[in-house]
Amino acid sequence: MGSEAFGKPVEILLVEDNPGDVRLTQEAFKDGKMLNKLHVVEDGMEALAFLKREGKYTDVPRPELILLDLNLPRKDGRDVLAEIKADRDLKRIPVVILTTSRSEEDILRSYDLNANCYITKPLELDKFIEIVKSIEDFWLTIVKLPTEGKR
Repeated sequence: MGSEAFGKPVEILLVEDNPGDVRLTQEAFKDGKMLNKLHVVEDGMEALAFLKREGKYTDVPRPELILLDLNLPRKDGRDVLAEIKADRDLKRIPVVILTTSRSEEDILRSYDLNANCYITKPLELDKFIEIVKSIEDFWLTIVKLPTEGKR
């Protein structure tokens, strides 16, 4: 199963600037099967600071999964993805693109940048929650997440 010990929370980083989507994601994970700790940052610059443990993020845990929106302020999600996958210490963390973009160009570019998964956010509330729960089911219970390189 995904988490070695079901008693140990899975650390998840949500990079999302839409407060409504943040709230829905938090609710979906709260009702889920696994213990998890959802950390939220609102833009690409904060995401990289969190991942590199810089500034106010020096004591944060390393996430085991990243949910990344593409259309972010300050630093675009595509640029964040490129930096994550180019970084020797971060590249093994699975990155799930969770965005409103249905653009074929965004899909292709995300996979070219080694995204692990690309999901388009549905417009319907119940479908959005269903998608987040399916992310949890797959990434946190079925997939074996890498634990190496934890600092």
